[in-house]
Amino acid sequence: MANVTEAYDLIVIGWGKGGKTLARSLAAAGKRVAIVEESAAMYGGTCINVACIPTKILVTEANARRPGDEPDAWFAAAVQRRDTLVGAMRDKNYSMVADLATASVYDGHAEFLDPADHPAAAGTGSHLVAVTSANGDDALICAPVVVINTGTTPRHLDLPGADGPRVHDSTTLQHVSPRPAELVVVGAGPVGLEFASMFTGFGSHVTVVDRHERILGKEDADVAEVVEQDLADRGITFRHGTEVTALRDQPHGVDVLLADGSALAADAVLLAVGRTPRSAGLGLDRIGIEVDPRGYIPVDEHLRTTVPGIYAVGDINAGPQFTYVSLDDYRIVKDQLVGEGRRSTVDRTAVPYAVFLDPTFARVGLTEAEAVREHRVLVASKPVAAIAAMPRPKIEGNPRGLLKVVIDADSDLVLGAALYCVHAEDLVNLVALAIRTGTTATQLREAIWTHPSITEGLNEVLEAPAPSGLS
Repeated sequence: MANVTEAYDLIVIGWGKGGKTLARSLAAAGKRVAIVEESAAMYGGTCINVACIPTKILVTEANARRPGDEPDAWFAAAVQRRDTLVGAMRDKNYSMVADLATASVYDGHAEFLDPADHPAAAGTGSHLVAVTSANGDDALICAPVVVINTGTTPRHLDLPGADGPRVHDSTTLQHVSPRPAELVVVGAGPVGLEFASMFTGFGSHVTVVDRHERILGKEDADVAEVVEQDLADRGITFRHGTEVTALRDQPHGVDVLLADGSALAADAVLLAVGRTPRSAGLGLDRIGIEVDPRGYIPVDEHLRTTVPGIYAVGDINAGPQFTYVSLDDYRIVKDQLVGEGRRSTVDRTAVPYAVFLDPTFARVGLTEAEAVREHRVLVASKPVAAIAAMPRPKIEGNPRGLLKVVIDADSDLVLGAALYCVHAEDLVNLVALAIRTGTTATQLREAIWTHPSITEGLNEVLEAPAPSGLS
């Protein structure tokens, strides 16, 4: 370990959205900033390299494949386009920080040290971080403020055969070779469903194994039923109410053994069973930070850990695991460091999310089942194919789906929406803004929208909301 300690105003550990944006912002303002990243392949963070961007490239390519397009060649070309764009974005993200005069990039593993064990460095900064590099270029750095931004990795199941060569997580499956003709997806959460839909588009037959009785367990049953039936109509097989007990590698595939006594033969398996925080090995115990039982770092509404001057942003703090929430984490921490300190996670309302199926499923606010517990509820719901005033899906050749809006019967305020249609990832943002600003369902219904667009579906869907049948 280096004997000389380099002092900074801010150290960011990990290159996720919140941390990299904070590093760039403060370095551009003249602050001395260090950012530490363990892997050069992860410059830019999870979203850029293995999650949001690359998977959406593959989703787009899968949805564009026509029946006559040869599956293996199409998949190989899609992976190539993925890699080209991801590489360009990774380089851009690196330069956006590294090219700033007051920013330093350290390649290596970061670990907190107890300043009491390093008397020569104890007076140079309030928090001491050791960087261990694979090439031996180790460093000792310190700063009064440290932001932990190490994110998460795919969770693995402790099952016999789970480490087999044909068993993948959401990162490795993006480069599976050859393309599996038969794919088993374990888990029916957003990641599992997205990959199931994607590989169906690439020409694979997909079986989803899930211990629950239906997909989208937090959504209203009528919405989940429409989505699941649509996925089934596209050829996806669902095995509900059972779990995988073992995976057995075979000469030309893998056998998936289920708790109900049956077995599935597959060319590849995707384990889509959640994510694990990357908090181990950071030396948190040395500085008095305790993680929760799952390994996440607890924070307050200002993203402060229990140690003054140390923050945790992004997926590592157990908040919603979305890139756009990590960006809001940046705003909160920046406001703490150089602003008025007023922003907090309490300010977050109507945060939307989207699952990029074909078409996209998106939701914001309360479900009908949640809303009826505290409100008199009206529900406006209509299948996409029946919405005459919204021809956009028919133009794009994808009229599947459902629009459902939940409304407070007394105030006419929008409480939530489930949107399953092309471009739902965009429409949901408008509904989220309506919820945040108190825009009524009537105002959405009577508004003038561009034609032909998805938004104008609100003109028709909101015409005659009916009392909730769940009250």
